[in-house]
Amino acid sequence: MKLNEIFTRIVVTAGPEEALAAVAAKMAEHNVGTVVIVENRRPVGIITDRDLALALGAQGVSPQAQAQKVMTRHVLAIPEDMGIYSVTKFMREREVRRLPIVDREDRLVGMVTLDDLLRFLGRELHNLAEGIKHEVEIK
Repeated sequence: MKLNEIFTRIVVTAGPEEALAAVAAKMAEHNVGTVVIVENRRPVGIITDRDLALALGAQGVSPQAQAQKVMTRHVLAIPEDMGIYSVTKFMREREVRRLPIVDREDRLVGMVTLDDLLRFLGRELHNLAEGIKHEVEIK
């Protein structure tokens, strides 16, 4: 199965010059823990709720500072036609929980999270278990 069959197509985004307060407000409004920073629909950074907490709380960064001051650059992104197995391996090897998904022109088209993959794989395991249930039932 390909990733483009299960990923989230609605991604919360911000520009690199938006204030951290605005980024935090978007997280709260959309109940997400990640905002992808984009320029011309291409991901150039990513900010997580943890990034915000550390910047604003521990490092004393102003809420009016621009997103580019805090964002993680060199965004890891994956192509929309990547297979599920490859995605899980990629996430495991790089120890990430969320990945932006891009099209062939590197434009942001979605996001996949560890939660998305766990839900999908959980359903698939259930389907497999149901398929062999009659063979393993205790009489």
